[in-house]
Amino acid sequence: MPFVFVSETFNMTNPYAIPFVGLKLGIHEFEFDIDKSFFESLPYSLIEDGRLIAYLELEKKETMLIANIGIDGFIFSDCDRCGEPINQEIDGEFTIYYTFGHEESEDENLIVIAPESYQIDLTQPIYELITLSLPSRMVHDEEDCNEEMVALIAKYQQVAPDPNKKDDDDIDPRWSALKNLN
Repeated sequence: MPFVFVSETFNMTNPYAIPFVGLKLGIHEFEFDIDKSFFESLPYSLIEDGRLIAYLELEKKETMLIANIGIDGFIFSDCDRCGEPINQEIDGEFTIYYTFGHEESEDENLIVIAPESYQIDLTQPIYELITLSLPSRMVHDEEDCNEEMVALIAKYQQVAPDPNKKDDDDIDPRWSALKNLN
C-alpha cells in the first residue's frame, strides 16, 4: 500500500490527528513532514527547529489500533562542546497500542481511548519519539568543532584546580588506616 502524504489540508486544525473511524480494518500508512512550525506549536518544546519525516503504520483491528511510528531526519541545535550550530541526525521508532474503554492504563505504550472517539492525535507521541531519539550530548566530530573554543576549554581545564580536592597530607589520620585494607 503506498504512503499517504498528510499535509495541512488533511486536517486544518491538527495535521497530526488521524481520524480512524472511516478507515477499513487492516494496515494504513501515513507520512508527516515535521519542521519548525511543529516545534513552535508545542508550548514547552526543548527543540526549536528541525527537518524530519514521521512515518506511521496504523493497523486497525476490531478492538484496537496499533501505531508503529518511525522518525528520520535532522534537528538544528548547538554543539554542546563548542557552541556552533549542528545538524543532529535523528532516527527512531516505537509502537503504541490504542484500545477502547474508560479505565486507566499504567503501561506507557498502551493508551485507552473513549469508545466514542473518532481520531487519535499523534502530536505528543511524535514529539516524545524525537526527544527520546536525541543523544545525551550533541557534539560535532572533534575536527569539525570551533578550534578556538576547543583550545579555550582545554586551557581552562588544565589551569583550574579542583577546590574540593584535598592533598594526601590533609587526610584525617583515623581514616588513613582504611587505605591499607586492600
